Amino acid sequence: MCRLCDPKTSQFACANAPEGADMAILAGTYATGAGSSAGASGTATSGLPQGFNEGRRILIRNGAVLSMDSAVGNFPVGDVLIEGSKIVEVAARIDASDAAIIDAAGKIVMPGFIDTHHHQFETALRSQLANAILINDGRPENTQNYYETVLQKFSMVYRPEDVHISALFGSIAQLDAGVTTVMDVSQIHHSPEHSDALVDGLRDAGRRTVFGYFEGWGEKAKYPHDAKRLRETHFSSSDQLVTMVMGGEIYLPGYEESWRIGRELGLPIALHVVGTFGMQPVFDQLGAAGQFGPDNIFIHMTGMSDEGWKYAADAGAHVSLSVPIEMQMRHGTPPIQKAMDMGMSMSLSSDVECTMTADFFTQMRALVTLQRMFVNAKALSGEEYGRMLTALDAIGMATMGGAKGLKLDRKIGSLTPGKEADIILLDAEAINVAPLNNVPGAVVTLMERSNVDTVLVAGKVKKWKGSLLGFDIARLRGELKKSRDYLFDAAGIERDLFGH
Repeated sequence: MCRLCDPKTSQFACANAPEGADMAILAGTYATGAGSSAGASGTATSGLPQGFNEGRRILIRNGAVLSMDSAVGNFPVGDVLIEGSKIVEVAARIDASDAAIIDAAGKIVMPGFIDTHHHQFETALRSQLANAILINDGRPENTQNYYETVLQKFSMVYRPEDVHISALFGSIAQLDAGVTTVMDVSQIHHSPEHSDALVDGLRDAGRRTVFGYFEGWGEKAKYPHDAKRLRETHFSSSDQLVTMVMGGEIYLPGYEESWRIGRELGLPIALHVVGTFGMQPVFDQLGAAGQFGPDNIFIHMTGMSDEGWKYAADAGAHVSLSVPIEMQMRHGTPPIQKAMDMGMSMSLSSDVECTMTADFFTQMRALVTLQRMFVNAKALSGEEYGRMLTALDAIGMATMGGAKGLKLDRKIGSLTPGKEADIILLDAEAINVAPLNNVPGAVVTLMERSNVDTVLVAGKVKKWKGSLLGFDIARLRGELKKSRDYLFDAAGIERDLFGH
């Protein structure tokens, strides 16, 4: 059952239910023991027109279909047929008289965005470090910085309930923005209870998520050795919405054990690779020793040597770039061109909402404009210059790139028959977009989260005509504020609405 619901006190509404939902029906749903996400998934169809009953096929009709699969192709006007959780057909016209119809005229139909690195436990801290850098450089204006303020103060006082509400609210907010999949990198595993609360929050959102099992602190912390229990308890099947990745930070003592356990359990191994933390020598040593593999997800990859890059590329490792954050927080220059030159698999990620928004329109625009700035500077100075990224390149990194990085490309990332129906409809008739002249260009250069009209995850409608379904947002926002107030008080940090 939802952690915010008490089954013994039915007068309290479920936070995952829309206002006016029949609580007797919901209570029956919870009584089945279907798991913590029952409240969310059980009410996901609330607000849909009649005909969207469970088990009926869905036909998305008359949209501009951007499939991200060259074998499928794109359609100026096309249809997508969904049966259960899967895409079964993509074509210019599909006849399916038994299907419920989603009229996509005036909409762009495309795969949902995939975020390969998001610290969702920080949702309650949104905008608190808007001007902060990564590490204290001794200047007064940088007294509040990410390492000391978030990791050494705020994160240390999180309770399991704080982890749960931030993970849940952050997940729902990204669903609203069309991000259908995330790798949640929550360095908050202070106890098994914290870990379980995080999993519950991710499940309650009903979104596709890769649970990143990273470090925690304190005498109750069981990282990395609780990985086996978590794997067996929560992730016994690979055919579920929430799966698992092992965190293996090489700036922490004992990282070798994390890598060993992760590979023993058959999990991808993800880690931050940031030059400002002095990681280059260790990274090079691991590469030289043949420790890198296609199961590695390297986040940021700033400040690494040419040798380190070659080791990573030769091993088939993946790079997750958080371009706005890397520019803002002094991680180092985003290594977009380096990763391109090395032919590496790349994706985009939002990183931390305490500093920057987690919507993917921001990520894609930052990627393209920064890379093109460097190329244009070379062109203007008379130097040799390479290929400029296009809007379609950015969408590729935001969809198939992310799917490949998280080892989910057989399931998601494109509108391919047989894949899971993680699909978004973007409003191309909105005042900030119309008239539609170029589909990738409109998505990357014109759109923002208000253009996300409809969102489906595994064939279930999570957002419909601009409104999220199945969640009491007002109550969840209230719970998030309570958590925020506790965190500031417990960490001894003043909440100054107009501070620097």
